[in-house]
Amino acid sequence: MAFSSSFHERLEQMDRTRIQRLSLLQVEKELQSHKSRVLASKLANIRAMEQRCLLFDRKIASQNFKILSLKSQIENLEAKYDSLSQEIRSMQNEVVELEELHKMKDGFYEAKKLEMKEFKQMACDFVVKCELEVQSLRNGVNELRSSFMDLKGNKRNSCNSEIDAAEARRLRLLAEKESVCRNVDSNSQLKAQLQKQLQSIM
Repeated sequence: MAFSSSFHERLEQMDRTRIQRLSLLQVEKELQSHKSRVLASKLANIRAMEQRCLLFDRKIASQNFKILSLKSQIENLEAKYDSLSQEIRSMQNEVVELEELHKMKDGFYEAKKLEMKEFKQMACDFVVKCELEVQSLRNGVNELRSSFMDLKGNKRNSCNSEIDAAEARRLRLLAEKESVCRNVDSNSQLKAQLQKQLQSIM
């Protein structure tokens, strides 16, 4: 009986030990399952974070591309600005040169205008003088002709030397008359040329 009682106690102890081990295994199994769920959740979070990182990387790459594009546009605008600034400076220099040329042209025009006015006055005075000289020469020629005719009609027997001297004087006066007329024509031509130059300047 003692053996049987001891055996039963041993069986009960073994059964309790088995139950405890099964309970521990169940607890460990549940713990492992919980750890697996936690690990899966963490892995899912890691994958989600990786996806977000990829999206952020793509956004950063897109922003960098936009920044490079804007930088290129800014450089192009700066180059255009520099080119336009250079053109503006060149145009300003041209404007200054044109203003200076305009001032020089005005001064030249005023000088030529004054010179033309003086020349007109000199030409008018010269024409009047020439006309007076021509008239005087004509009067002298007429007097010589009259004298020559008188000498021819009344003094046919006079000395030939006096007639030749009178004729020579007549020819000399005619030559002087032609010279004066040529001077008048030359001055008229010069006056016309100066008027053309003045019109071209205006």
